[in-house]
Amino acid sequence: MNAKQLIEKLYQSIDAKDLDYLHNILADNVRFRIGRNDAIQGIEAALAANRGFFASIDTMQHRIDQVWSQQGNVICHGQVNYVRLDGSEYSAPFATILKMQGEKIKDYLVYADVSAL
Repeated sequence: MNAKQLIEKLYQSIDAKDLDYLHNILADNVRFRIGRNDAIQGIEAALAANRGFFASIDTMQHRIDQVWSQQGNVICHGQVNYVRLDGSEYSAPFATILKMQGEKIKDYLVYADVSAL
């Protein structure tokens, strides 16, 4: 899978709140961080963090503007549009850095201001 396909499939699954896809794509020793939160280590912790985040919002939709790949690293940026549980909306620019370990994501670092959610 090329970098663009990886990012498109990843964010389609995130927008669908598909934890099964994340379980299949994340390395067992994944390091995950979103926004200003501390990084967490391990697939179970990353899945629990995503499960909690998914439950805290109604929906989200990512628009990918650009994707880069170099030496096993994939970087993208775009905009994410959220609908909160109360129906109000919030949008923010985001960037993601993925460090790959074969076909699995070893580092999953998301830079976005999610503090207003």
